[in-house]
Amino acid sequence: MTATAEGVRKADAVRAVPARRPVGSRIVEKLGGGLVRVVLIVVGLFWLVPTIGLLVSSLRSPQDMSGSGWWTVFTEPSQLTVDSYRKLLENPDITGSLVNTVLITVPATLLVVVIGALAGYAFAWMEFPGRDWWFLGVVSLLVVPVQVALIPIAELFGRIGLFGSILGVILFHTGFGLPFAVFLLRNFFAEIPRELLEAARLDGAGELRLFARVVMPLGGPAIASLGIFQFLWVWNDMLVALVFTKSGTQPITVALQTQVRQFGNNIDVLAPGAFLSMVIPLAVFFAFQRQFVTGVMAGAVK
Repeated sequence: MTATAEGVRKADAVRAVPARRPVGSRIVEKLGGGLVRVVLIVVGLFWLVPTIGLLVSSLRSPQDMSGSGWWTVFTEPSQLTVDSYRKLLENPDITGSLVNTVLITVPATLLVVVIGALAGYAFAWMEFPGRDWWFLGVVSLLVVPVQVALIPIAELFGRIGLFGSILGVILFHTGFGLPFAVFLLRNFFAEIPRELLEAARLDGAGELRLFARVVMPLGGPAIASLGIFQFLWVWNDMLVALVFTKSGTQPITVALQTQVRQFGNNIDVLAPGAFLSMVIPLAVFFAFQRQFVTGVMAGAVK
């Protein structure tokens, strides 16, 4: 009996001793406070240095840029001027390419969001023959690289008269944006409670009304994230635009690349043009970043 009691006391003493934590875990806990935040802020500032440099360069004259680095503006603020942006707005190639970029990006984004939402709802909640096989076929298109389709689609557009037009670029971006759109939205819509949809059907709602009044409002985060994805991809694209556009239909990415090739020393046009091309998608992303993160996380895991 005494031996048993002694064994119980030893077992209790062993359990009372806290388990020794790994050294790595203790180091992470020590550094998990203010020091890590300071390091992350410093890294973030380093990532912002090229953007700040481009902004400052776009506000300097060509003579100042050729004579000193952009960081000298902090000691000589008189270098700042908006003449480069005034000259940019007087350049018809750049302003026309900005308009073309908007004409390409907005329709390509809206088409992908609308068609992807309709297809995602159909794959999630409508019954039709071969639904799962069709969905697998759509998802398999995600692995098809854009480069594989450039030459065949260019030949097709040339035969039907779409090569070199803005419509051809819109159709190309729409076709390659739909597989991801259907995959993302189908997974998000599938998480909507079935009881909610059944209640709407009992109230007399048809499929279109159910989609517009119930599914679309609930799918706001996923739709917003998809719109940001597509907008950023199309706005920053140069490969597709370089192949499928001509001089009158090229977007800002191709126009800036052409300016570099033809007039390598016109930095007073290239710097503000590049910054303007970059700041618009950044503003769109930061405006909807919360919906972007929520939609991606909800649509990626079912």
